[in-house]
Amino acid sequence: MKIVTVEQMREIEAASDRAGHSYAAMMEQAGRAVADAIIARHDVRDESILILVGPGNNGGDGLVAARHLTQAGARVTCYLYQSRDSARDDMPTPDSLHEDDAQIVLADDDEDWRQLRQLTRQSAVIVDALLGTGVRLPLQGRLADMLDQVRQALKTRPTPQAPPLTWLTSIPNPPPSNAPVIVAVDGPSGLDHDSGALDPRALRADLTVTFAYPKRGHFEFPGAGALGDLLVADIGTPKRLADDVTLELVTADMARQWLPSRPPDAHKGTFGKALVIAGSTNYTGAAYLAGSAATRAGAGLVTLAIPEPIHTAIASRLAEATYLPLPQVLGHIASHAASMLQDHLAEYDALLLGPGLGQHTSTATFVQRLLLHTPQSDTPLVIDADGLNILARAKAWFEKLPSPAILTPHPGEMARLMGTDIQEVQDHRVEVAQAQARQWGHVIVLKGAYTVVAAPDGRTVIAPFATPGLATAGTGDVLAGAIVALRAQGLDAFPAAAAGAYLHGLAGELAQRKVGTAGMVAGDVLEHLPEAWRRLARG
Repeated sequence: MKIVTVEQMREIEAASDRAGHSYAAMMEQAGRAVADAIIARHDVRDESILILVGPGNNGGDGLVAARHLTQAGARVTCYLYQSRDSARDDMPTPDSLHEDDAQIVLADDDEDWRQLRQLTRQSAVIVDALLGTGVRLPLQGRLADMLDQVRQALKTRPTPQAPPLTWLTSIPNPPPSNAPVIVAVDGPSGLDHDSGALDPRALRADLTVTFAYPKRGHFEFPGAGALGDLLVADIGTPKRLADDVTLELVTADMARQWLPSRPPDAHKGTFGKALVIAGSTNYTGAAYLAGSAATRAGAGLVTLAIPEPIHTAIASRLAEATYLPLPQVLGHIASHAASMLQDHLAEYDALLLGPGLGQHTSTATFVQRLLLHTPQSDTPLVIDADGLNILARAKAWFEKLPSPAILTPHPGEMARLMGTDIQEVQDHRVEVAQAQARQWGHVIVLKGAYTVVAAPDGRTVIAPFATPGLATAGTGDVLAGAIVALRAQGLDAFPAAAAGAYLHGLAGELAQRKVGTAGMVAGDVLEHLPEAWRRLARG
């Protein structure tokens, strides 16, 4: 699914109108989609619904939704920020609602906002159809005052009384919430749909209905945190009009097509051999998580090359792997292990280097000798964690790696590789990943909420997961292990990285549903990798 900028969406709508699918037709489908989304989630019969109607297309979508919600039995009030009598011919006006008995209130007739506050307090659903993608921040003037009044009215809304506390024999159910459902049309008014910037006056939504394609700002924080559930509704624009858009959201269908096949006559060699160079006495768990994830993500054989002192601890937990104990210095891989490993790289279909290595001087020398100071191996390469931190100290490191390698930095590691600060990375995640993939010639997996995967040729995808439970130590090791497993099974670098990010994110979602966001650990994600694969493969 393509992800578009505001300008790209405007061009697609204009081209669609020129091709015969008019603005009026698109608006009708958009408003109907908003109404259908509300009706699918709530019994709207006899419910009070307040629609905040702006002056442009977003307000037009709201008026169309009002008509369909009224026909479904809801008691709808449209509160108009401005009169729409002078709207374009293809724009709906309040007159189109009179026959359906929807109430119309004009802000100009409500000078002290008394009606707005009363309507807000009595509504079960509030639809924000004020600004949509046409916002300019910061919000100012009467519109900003209008949103302030709604927010204040929501705070003063009466709340049902909890039952009196008595001698309890069981934990009672909490009192029902009296908060209305907030539905945003395209996005909360006050969201910059390109940057994700969010005005403090914006109403945080429970559901956002956007049209044709999700927008860049839907996946950038803080705005992404104000959407609630995001629904992308079809409004009939021809798909060919987005052919030139290079940024995509990974869907289940896309990820399923990338998964390697699992033929019934396979043997372990069919699914590849992965070598994982990882671990130190301080970070034993990282080697275990990465190696175990590689087995769980389908690699036929996984070998862990680890410092000899941690071999017993890991082997006792991971019996399915084979091991290559390496010489060590104070529990870290010794520098002369590089020459030893050079003789083994050709035996493997993919190599992961980095999880839990630490940055001891001997290990840093080992990494540089293995990757930068010896003839390049053709073995596909995934570099994570301390492997990246060590490379960041070397000049022109990216020129000496087999191309394309897969680099899996979190924002801090990305900042070190670039010589910049974390905020610069986080403020421009897509652009940073794209620019560095192009400059370095390698696939970038920029981890975090809505992980970005970028290839040197410009292909870029966003994984559709922002899972709080994944914000815990070790989940990155699981991701790296999943990616190297897919690479070992024959996937090219970009699809291995993108499918690995999706598989990992889905496993995180499944784990979070089971154990919740607090207390979820990397091992929970590891446990759910096979289930994520099964669900994805079966559709």
